Amino acid sequence: MLNHLILFHLFLLPLYAAAQNNEPFALRISCGSLENVHTIPTNTVWLKDFAYTGGRPANASRTSYIVPPLNTLRLFPLSDGPENCYIINSIPSGHYSVRVFFALVKGSNLENEPLFDISVEGTQFYSLRSGWSSSDELPFAEALVFVTNTSLSLCFHSTGHGDPSILSIEVLQVDDNAYNFGPQWGNGTILRTAKRITCGSGKLAFDADYSGNHWGGDRFWAGITTLGQGSDKYLSVENTINQVSIPPNFYPEKLYQSAIVSTDNQPDLSFSMDVDPNKNYSIWLHFAEIESGITSAGQRVFDILINGDVEFKNVDIINATGDRYSALVLNKTVLVNGRTLTVTMQPTKGNHAIINAIEIFEVIAMESITLADEVMALQTLKNALGLPIRFGWNGDPCVPQQHPWSGVDCQFNINIGKWVIDGLGLDNQGLKGFLPDDISRLRHLQSINLSVNNIHGVIPFSLGTIAGLETLDLSYNLLSGSIPESLGQLTSLQRLDLNGNFLSGRVPATLGGRPLHRASFNFTGNAGLCGVPGLRSCGPHLSTGSKIGIAFGALVVFIIILICSICWWKRRQNILRAQKLAAREAPYAKARTHFVRDVQMTKPRFHDQSRTHAEDGPRLLS
Repeated sequence: MLNHLILFHLFLLPLYAAAQNNEPFALRISCGSLENVHTIPTNTVWLKDFAYTGGRPANASRTSYIVPPLNTLRLFPLSDGPENCYIINSIPSGHYSVRVFFALVKGSNLENEPLFDISVEGTQFYSLRSGWSSSDELPFAEALVFVTNTSLSLCFHSTGHGDPSILSIEVLQVDDNAYNFGPQWGNGTILRTAKRITCGSGKLAFDADYSGNHWGGDRFWAGITTLGQGSDKYLSVENTINQVSIPPNFYPEKLYQSAIVSTDNQPDLSFSMDVDPNKNYSIWLHFAEIESGITSAGQRVFDILINGDVEFKNVDIINATGDRYSALVLNKTVLVNGRTLTVTMQPTKGNHAIINAIEIFEVIAMESITLADEVMALQTLKNALGLPIRFGWNGDPCVPQQHPWSGVDCQFNINIGKWVIDGLGLDNQGLKGFLPDDISRLRHLQSINLSVNNIHGVIPFSLGTIAGLETLDLSYNLLSGSIPESLGQLTSLQRLDLNGNFLSGRVPATLGGRPLHRASFNFTGNAGLCGVPGLRSCGPHLSTGSKIGIAFGALVVFIIILICSICWWKRRQNILRAQKLAAREAPYAKARTHFVRDVQMTKPRFHDQSRTHAEDGPRLLS
């Protein structure tokens, strides 16, 4: 088996030569920072925290010297919602080491350290435990995950023990075949780093401190000089180590230049750690023969036991690698039923065992995510209803299963292998928006309860396309308009509560008879509704064409009446104007009348006198 492992590495080496010539994708975020930050001694660039998430920026108080020297963090108060996520886009598809550092808000004390859960791509992989802020190894969480859709979601879930506070995030690409532990490995698994130690060195270090290859992901190594048995010893050398920094894991050479060795007093070497029970753990053990007294094969041979079971028998480092100062990596994945994981190197020849480094990963099966179309529909509903910020509704609505969205019921659909939404319970939440047509995209809904809110607008016609809907409660809202005929198509509907709204018109005939068939419908409290028992009766039913004709005729009559009214008003105004003019000109008219009469009276007298003179004339002449 050991020979097969070495041949596997030698076979992969030329295949990965090209990969070593290219730099892996790397993204580092200084959470809460308004500008990019460069940190010493490597001049690492941490990008400003912009457009990734919600939350609030705050000043940070570092809890450990191993965390990056950054001065800000991102705080997620519970009042802003129980789930908050960083959504990181434009990431090349591939294999990534995702690491999150935590910190305390500046001015807070260790007694107020927040405890919260962390998920990546919808799968919870870490829960902070009490005391993390006073430990050098616990102020971060790390996992290996595959990114398949150029986007990565990293979410923080409140547990009621303080507000999540995130110092920084690293997304570092690693080799696509890194940490291939067997048949379970692949896109459906996450490896959470449970422990990573370098033996014989008391210094904490990252791969960068060891001048490690960037494709290794800049791992953190906790340094120890004893396994705690009091009868082992540590040693270190400066010799060159062969077969290091090779794909797919790219371990740094420095890792194999120190070791812990057992002594005559206690030949066995044993390492133990607490773990969560009933979970799989992938164990990676590192060896190099660096003790001066061991120069040839057969001088040091030992078995490796995991929780008492022999997993590797008669391990001989020099025989397996072909020489001294050569790296050997062994991997075994086991199911741990108890709460302790123990790795023991037990000599079978030579009386002494050796170990250079240990890595232990928890194997986590990735959660199946929610159907994407239904997630988008919920986001549309969130905006349309004006959902209060306290609901959050960030990330995936159904996973991790420990933290589903408030008011959302989920069901796993085995036919499509994804979660779907089968219930909405948002009653009495002070919602003030409207129901969007996109609610019909939640096609697996069986129950909707949005009662006792202030939802306005009309009932979407599209609700009638949710075939499996059994309960629809929209009572005591501000809904108006008519009841869509499409609701009559819901053959599975057993309860319909539309009471206490401002609906109007006739209740569709397809709904009016349904209460006789074990369905419970309530239309009361809508003054404009008619057509079912308990409501007012409706007048003669008119077709749409008839209604249009009546409306048109009424409009014509109204226009005629309006024109007549205007004409009458105009005529009336003219009469009044004439009367006023006549009254104003009356004295002058009377004077003219007297003058004419006087003139007329004088005209006869003048003619008489003329006739008299005419008559007298002849007499005088005679």
